[in-house]
Amino acid sequence: MYTSSVKTIDNCSNCQSNCGQSFVIETDKYGLSSSHIKALVSGKACVVRVSAFANQHACDVISNGQAAMGFEPYINVSEVRKIGMAFYETELKADLLDAYFDLAEKNRQEFRRACEPYGSPLDSLRAILDDIWPAGAGLQTMFGRKMFVGLSRMVEPNTTFLAHHDIFAEDAPGIEEAESLTAQFAANIYFSVPQKGGELLMWHRNLTTSEFDEQRKGKYGISIEDLPAPDVIVKPNTGDLLLFDSRKIHAVASPQDSPRRAVSFFVGYRGEDNPLTYWS
Repeated sequence: MYTSSVKTIDNCSNCQSNCGQSFVIETDKYGLSSSHIKALVSGKACVVRVSAFANQHACDVISNGQAAMGFEPYINVSEVRKIGMAFYETELKADLLDAYFDLAEKNRQEFRRACEPYGSPLDSLRAILDDIWPAGAGLQTMFGRKMFVGLSRMVEPNTTFLAHHDIFAEDAPGIEEAESLTAQFAANIYFSVPQKGGELLMWHRNLTTSEFDEQRKGKYGISIEDLPAPDVIVKPNTGDLLLFDSRKIHAVASPQDSPRRAVSFFVGYRGEDNPLTYWS
């Protein structure tokens, strides 16, 4: 059973010496490089933390802008609130797919407006990924249409984001753009974090789809209490960017005193000679 007293980033060094794995690699926005992506691909790192990717004042403005835009529950996960539409919500239903693609550009522009007078940190990250990856990076397309990128999400106090994995091929089975991925990462930029709670929790062991479905008992994810203690716990600071393997089971610890607000998207990897792609 998970309790807040188990392994945190502060004592991850003990685990590194035992297994030879750098659980968390630290860098800044000017040091982020292709080697960090490769470390995630190879499993040599679980998380890349880019400290202060967005500055404090910008984070305050963007967090307030997100709040002014208003958060709504996921169509299929009422416990978590977001701005924009996640591809996961479509469940490949024709009417929801049309809504997802029709709203994609509008939702991208609304987030940019929420960032004013600052530029969007999301756009900065997209440009950096394109710069650092030898084959470049670009917006994922599907059915000949550009996908949405930049889902704002809020985890409210006393709400737990259940343990789950994010696998594009499970959201779009049989579709080449999803099936062709050999690795998938989550990218989260944090604009408001609680003093207590809100940690990223990760487990090393991968679960098959059938194992996951059995353990989640009809919910979108697995209760943290039903899992062993997480292998990695990272408490993001305001402005941090975290990149991590979204195919591994992960969760968010319940914020205790204030909401956790962030913007997120996925990064798809198809080998070193192919461009990275991103979507939400």
